[in-house]
Amino acid sequence: MSTIRVVWGSASAPTAMASYDAALAEAGVENYNLVSVSSVIPADVDVEAVGTAPDLGPVGDRLTVVEARATIAGPGQVSAALAWAQSAEGPGLFYETAGETDQADVERRVREGLRAGQELRDWRFADPQVAVESQRAEPGEHTTAVVLAVYGESEPIC
Repeated sequence: MSTIRVVWGSASAPTAMASYDAALAEAGVENYNLVSVSSVIPADVDVEAVGTAPDLGPVGDRLTVVEARATIAGPGQVSAALAWAQSAEGPGLFYETAGETDQADVERRVREGLRAGQELRDWRFADPQVAVESQRAEPGEHTTAVVLAVYGESEPIC
């Protein structure tokens, strides 16, 4: 059985890209090329919230992810959230949201989105789970918050 790991991080740096790279480092996925997919969880997959990814393969490989990401130039607050639920039959959904907002707002919005996605499908879902990352940005710095669902191990990119 394959595993999807939910990881998260946030960081501040002098530029938007540097803060994104540092947030990915906090989540343990800074050395991979991320390929975003839509939010369907395949059947026969375990989803584990782990915080920081383990070693998922060689540097520079491709990782398939669902990503919630927001960056702000301070001052302010940035938050990202990922919610998921699996059905009794196996498949499930991820929903993501992020923005210049607080933790409570982003969690409310991601739960609403997940409920809307569940209503589109004729599946019996288990209770949803949510991972949220939020951080204040100080004046003069860029801050990024990320939450990612990482599908399996890395794969060669070429």
